[in-house]
Amino acid sequence: MSQESTLVIKAFQVNPIGVNCYVVSDATHEACIIDPGCMNDSEWNDIHEYIETNHLQPRHLLCTHLHFDHILGCGYPYRDYGLELEASIRDKALYDNLDSCLARFGLPPHSTPTLPPLTPISETDVITFGTHQFTVIETPGHSQGGLCYYCKEEDLLFSGDTLFQGSIGRSDFPESSYADLIHSITDKLLLLPDTTNVLCGHGGYTTIKYERHYNPYL
Repeated sequence: MSQESTLVIKAFQVNPIGVNCYVVSDATHEACIIDPGCMNDSEWNDIHEYIETNHLQPRHLLCTHLHFDHILGCGYPYRDYGLELEASIRDKALYDNLDSCLARFGLPPHSTPTLPPLTPISETDVITFGTHQFTVIETPGHSQGGLCYYCKEEDLLFSGDTLFQGSIGRSDFPESSYADLIHSITDKLLLLPDTTNVLCGHGGYTTIKYERHYNPYL
């Protein structure tokens, strides 16, 4: 990434769809877990080992949206650290009907630990851990309840499946809207500084400046 950060960010690629699960911590050792889409114990064990080896104290379990590939492993941090899921209430139907969503893609029913209760968050909320905070940005489009997490002091955005390197999230699902997605990106994310580093839900990282100039959808 283009600048030094006092945040320590560890990315794990999980499940066959290649979701980026992030563990974000600072010098206090307090941490957030973002999008733990672990499909099995082995994937979670890698994340758990990292947390324990580095003596981290997870304080928040955050999801950018509630499509199955981003939530499959939410039961693990709930079981091991007592973390309830913080996400948008607008995606609750996806959360409550996980097995139906899996079946839509020809996948077997959910078999990882029981999913935690959902604690709704929205654009009025700030996520605090250690000496840092994330501002919640509502970005509907890929799903109705899409959220991004922005750390102003570190010039950093976790964009989920809203914005990718040179691309945008899919909008061909029943719960998606292309118009809303473009609106979310152009009227919210592109208002952030050009220097903002963007960590995406899939694939590599990018910057707001790069996407503003080179993303063919924008």
